[in-house]
Amino acid sequence: MNDERDNFQPVDNFQPVIEGTPRWMGLAVVALAVLSLVGIGMAWNANSHAHDAAQALATQSTQSKTFQQNQEQLTQRLAQAEQTNAQMQGELNLVSDKLKLTQGQVTIARNQVKKERADYTKKLSDVENTLATKASADDVKAIGTDVNGVKTDLDATKGNLQALRGEHGELIARNHEELEQLKRMGERDYFEFTLSGKGQKQHVGSMQVELRGASAKKHQFTVALYVDDMRLEKKNKAINEPIYFYTNGSHQAMELVVNKVADKSITGYLSVPKAMAASAKAATN
Repeated sequence: MNDERDNFQPVDNFQPVIEGTPRWMGLAVVALAVLSLVGIGMAWNANSHAHDAAQALATQSTQSKTFQQNQEQLTQRLAQAEQTNAQMQGELNLVSDKLKLTQGQVTIARNQVKKERADYTKKLSDVENTLATKASADDVKAIGTDVNGVKTDLDATKGNLQALRGEHGELIARNHEELEQLKRMGERDYFEFTLSGKGQKQHVGSMQVELRGASAKKHQFTVALYVDDMRLEKKNKAINEPIYFYTNGSHQAMELVVNKVADKSITGYLSVPKAMAASAKAATN
């Protein structure tokens, strides 16, 4: 026992060994913290990009809807413009046809006036020659009466031609007497008709005319025309307003004029070019 104590010797500078935390664990913690911060930053950046992308997509969708609406509006306007253009083209064609008719009728009227003036000039020249050869006061008086008569006839003819000329220059008969004057000119054939009762049909020349309605108060009427197996309805036409239409294979227009309108009847005439009237008579025979 004593020997053991004698053998025990204290060790100088003795320090107890304390087992500490390894160094690599601290580095791991720091690395994890750095990775967490990087992940948070990346997540925030990704969230920001996603929000911007969502806003851009919403803006693009709104712009797409606006563009689609604008496109639909442009399509509608284009359709309306095309329809308006078609209507204007139809009215232009109608006006052109009427102008052609008007020019021809004005030429006829002018030729008639020229003819009357030539006749008047010839008669006046004859009167002057007669006055130069005859000195008798009675003869001069008689010749003067003849001159006045010729002048009166010429003025009456001019007045009749002017009365027969419509607003656009076309020759129109407003009553039976004026229609007889047009017949005597011999430029066209004329067929008179009278319809009494709605739905009544009547053969006029080579076609049929049906009364669809009439108003004496408004001086208007509505008729249906049956030409070349076609039905043409003309609504709310006025008295003495000419209705122009064409038949197959003809370049000259037929003309329908109503001179008298009652509540249940109308009276008028159909004007047909000479060539068409002859063809219609040949077909009938």
